[in-house]
Amino acid sequence: MYEMLVDKLSSKGIDVNKVMQRLKEFAVETPSWGYSDAGTRFKVFHKPGSARNIFERIDDAAVVNKLTGAAPTIAIHIPWDKTKDYQELKEYAESKGITIGTVNPNLFQDEEYRFGSLTNTAESIRQKAVEHILECIDIMRKTEAHRLSLWFGDGTNYPGQGDFIRRLHRLLEGLTRVYTHLKEDDTMLIEYKFFEPAFYHTDIPDWGTAVLLAQKLGERAKVLVDLGHHPLGTNIEQIVAILLDEKKLGGFHFNDKKYADDDLTTGSINPYQLFLIFVELVKGSADPSNGGSISYTIDQSHCVKPNIEAMIQSIESIEIAYAKALLVDLEDLQEAQESNDVARAEEILLDAYREDVRPLISKAREEKGAEPDPLRALKSSGYQQKIVKERG
Repeated sequence: MYEMLVDKLSSKGIDVNKVMQRLKEFAVETPSWGYSDAGTRFKVFHKPGSARNIFERIDDAAVVNKLTGAAPTIAIHIPWDKTKDYQELKEYAESKGITIGTVNPNLFQDEEYRFGSLTNTAESIRQKAVEHILECIDIMRKTEAHRLSLWFGDGTNYPGQGDFIRRLHRLLEGLTRVYTHLKEDDTMLIEYKFFEPAFYHTDIPDWGTAVLLAQKLGERAKVLVDLGHHPLGTNIEQIVAILLDEKKLGGFHFNDKKYADDDLTTGSINPYQLFLIFVELVKGSADPSNGGSISYTIDQSHCVKPNIEAMIQSIESIEIAYAKALLVDLEDLQEAQESNDVARAEEILLDAYREDVRPLISKAREEKGAEPDPLRALKSSGYQQKIVKERG
């Protein structure tokens, strides 16, 4: 299968060695919270074997990385992953073959944050939020992580509840205080969401507001795109293209959705959109100032799927979308676009999208020392049965 595909792609003028090298270099971060129990806003469902603490989450993340060869870092969430000794945490992760990648403060669960965190009218609550973010920066230093990912549930539920501009000014003031504590090789990722948990307005509702904040803060502040955080029908690939062009795309939270922010397994609903997003990422990576600094993280709620299986499925969907995007002849595409050959331009994309690239991905995994079929390898490894027995 692999040799036949190589011959087919080579006949089209595709440099398969270059594609394979890009696939072997590609990495996506898995989230600590994705290995624990999850659910809906109505109930958290318990699954036997779910990780109960950060060390068990690292164990599971290390297994995913070993099987796929594509998940060398884990994102942590504070205080969910709080521990007494972060040097010990760092060393434990490294002993398992992975590292801490992104640190996420929790600015939405405390009772005091009912009316906002950095946007709250009470100075004492805003101060508490700043101090928590600075605590997370300190954890970054101890774990040698370099990404701070910020999502705010701040907003209002009813017209007149708060003043849009005053709230935004308070948010910027708090972010500015935090930004001064970042080092040159740190990145602040600003996430946006157009609704929920606030139903009338959220303080960072869209990518435009996130860009404005990042521009005001400085070059180390960038935008994080969560695929579930958009109204239905949003052209996310266009947003990605603009953010790349502005050098303000910092990272992704990969998931999928049918209706709202459903946090479904990546690629389970709209794999074509995922492919189109990666086409823009591949185009953007031609500029050295773009692609290398973008972090890719999975962010899902596995309430009905086994956690590790769901994570492996998502990684494969992401790799498939990326591999297909690497097959697009960008020069031919640009030529068709410039000559207004609409059908040809679309067919260039579809030709790459319709290709079965799984043999390339399996071969790339093998060459990295990972499993060609990680999901099957997981099932035959007995790891799930082992953690069910150990964790209950």
